Amino acid sequence: MDTIIADLTAKIRSLEAELDAEMTKRRAELRVGLEQGRIAFEKELLRRHRELKTALAPYIWNARPLVILTAPFIYALIVPLLLLDLCVSVYQMVCFPVYGIAKVQRAEYFVFDRHHLAYLNALEKLNCAYCSYANGLIAYVREIAARTEQYWCPIKHARRVAGAHPRYVMFDDYGNAEGYQERLAEFREKLAGETDPQK
Repeated sequence: MDTIIADLTAKIRSLEAELDAEMTKRRAELRVGLEQGRIAFEKELLRRHRELKTALAPYIWNARPLVILTAPFIYALIVPLLLLDLCVSVYQMVCFPVYGIAKVQRAEYFVFDRHHLAYLNALEKLNCAYCSYANGLIAYVREIAARTEQYWCPIKHARRVAGAHPRYVMFDDYGNAEGYQERLAEFREKLAGETDPQK
């Protein structure tokens, strides 16, 4: 990989680590902690959260009619999402061992913790769980697809790609044919034990 790209990638990783540290600091400021692996709030903060919760009936009653009418369209997506989840999980289970690609750890992509927030009513918690599942699934599928792309075709496109996955930056340059087969073997070897897309 070109030195300038490697340097920029290192800067991005450094900024991501800095952002993560700031988010950790912010959680501490909000007095959110973990006790024996469970999310815990200070008692006074928890009491205040409960006071701020909107009851379910007023929450639904005050919703705009168009929001209520579009809800079935949102929730209907659960069917294709579940089907995608099943298909991609089976694909990974069957194909990755054959290709020698380390499997994507599902638990790293699915986080369900918003139900601990006392200021959310039952419907808000359901919505949060749905969004957590959908976004976690997309991230999980993206990583499986990225590892597949790294195995079969780790070549950048001629045009800029919006929202490229983190592995893309290390791919071979478009049109750089010299030594491609050797580099392809290196890309594949990296996949055997790798779990962090930033490596």
